[in-house]
Amino acid sequence: MTTWLGPEEWQAVALSLKVSFWATLLSLPFGLLCAHALARWRFLGRDVLNWLVHLPLVLPPVVTGYLLLLGFGRQGPIGSVLDDLFGITLAFQWTGAALAAAIMAFPLMVRAIRLAIEAVDPKLEEAAATLGASRIKVFVTVTLPLIVPGIIAGAVLAFAKAMGEFGATITFVSNIPGETRTVPSAIYAFLQVPGGETGAMRLVMVSVAIAIGALILSEFLSRRVAQRISGS
Repeated sequence: MTTWLGPEEWQAVALSLKVSFWATLLSLPFGLLCAHALARWRFLGRDVLNWLVHLPLVLPPVVTGYLLLLGFGRQGPIGSVLDDLFGITLAFQWTGAALAAAIMAFPLMVRAIRLAIEAVDPKLEEAAATLGASRIKVFVTVTLPLIVPGIIAGAVLAFAKAMGEFGATITFVSNIPGETRTVPSAIYAFLQVPGGETGAMRLVMVSVAIAIGALILSEFLSRRVAQRISGS
C-alpha cells in the first residue's frame, strides 16, 4: 500500500486510522454507560439525555464543529482550562479530530448498544438480583456477556463513522497536512487542485476497503460471540 499510495495519501490514511481508533476506544465506556442508562434506568431528565445523545445526528456537522471550537478552543471555557492546567490543546490538533469524530459517532454507538441491552430479558437480571447480586455484578455477569455482539456492532459503526467524518473535523481542527488532514479532508483537498482526481480516487478506494473490512470483522466477531453464548 505504501508504494501504491503517495506519502501524503498514506499519511492521511494512517492519521484517519489513529483518529478513528482513539475516538472509538475512548467513547466506548461512555457509550456503554449512556446506553444502559437509557435502556434500563428511569430518572428525571432521561428524555433530555436522549435528545443530547442524538443531537449530532440532526445538527449540521459544521455546526457541531463550530460549537466544539467555541467550547474547546484555547479561548473557550473548557479549552482554556485544559490548556492552563494540563497543557492540553485540542483545537487544530489530531486529538481534536478524535474528539470531533467521537462526538459525531457517539449516537450510532449508543443506539446499537441500547438495542442490544433492550433485547436482554429483564427477568434474567431480576433473577440474579434476587440471589443477592449487586447491580454492578448483575450487569457484569448477566447483561454484559449477552450484549457483546451489540457492543461490537456499535464500536464498528462508530469506527466507520469516525473514518468518514469531515464537516465537524475540518471546522474544529482545520485541514493541516500531517496533523489534522484525515482521508475525507485529503480527498477534499485533492479535488480542489487540477489533476487531483487520481489521488482522490485512490483514497476513496482505500476508504471503501477499510469500511468493508470493518463490517466483515464485525460480523465474524459477532457470530463467534453468539455461538459461544448459545453453546455455554
